Amino acid sequence: MPMDLLLWFWDLLVHLDKHLAVLLQQYGTWVYLILFTIVFCETGLVVTPFLPGDSLLFVSGTLWAAAGMEVELLAITLVAAALCGDNVNYWVGRYIGPKVFRWEQSRWFNRRALDMTHDFYERHGGKTIIIARFVPLVRTFAPFVAGVGSMFYPRFLAYSVGAALLWVISLVYAGYFFGNVAWVKSNLTLVIFGIIALSLVPIAVGYIRHRAQGARSG
Repeated sequence: MPMDLLLWFWDLLVHLDKHLAVLLQQYGTWVYLILFTIVFCETGLVVTPFLPGDSLLFVSGTLWAAAGMEVELLAITLVAAALCGDNVNYWVGRYIGPKVFRWEQSRWFNRRALDMTHDFYERHGGKTIIIARFVPLVRTFAPFVAGVGSMFYPRFLAYSVGAALLWVISLVYAGYFFGNVAWVKSNLTLVIFGIIALSLVPIAVGYIRHRAQGARSG
């Protein structure tokens, strides 16, 4: 079963344009609900960070341009999905956090860790929410951790709105305007992997810096 799931996910990534085109052809306007659900789950559920995000937005814009459909409605749908996912994730973390950390001397969770998380998000939460929106896996967990750390909600919401708008508009409209350029269209799979690789750069940079700091301190 795990191998079948891995193969399915690989096929979804490699042929995302074909899968989405089939959905658009078969379900028509219902595809908005399908896309909303995928983006909501990828953003709002900590158990589904493996779903496509950046590449899905780009390919959606490409297909909407090819079909002559209104990209504005697509963008609104995906922004709403990203915002709903962020906020559900935040409030789940906000609700679970105090319960998880109620044991002062827990081996894995302790009050000091919760206080440190809270302090971090008070100082750096805004830019973390924005940067995380463009990083796979991280964008799934950042709102949850912000909730666990009890980041001031109006501040979280403001940055969440800005991050969702920036993320969706940049990738959807990039696909809409450039996805059907001849070279991009004939190398769409390569472009998708390029988007994924580019979005993973912050993780790689962070890992290299962490290793370098560890080497210097050792």
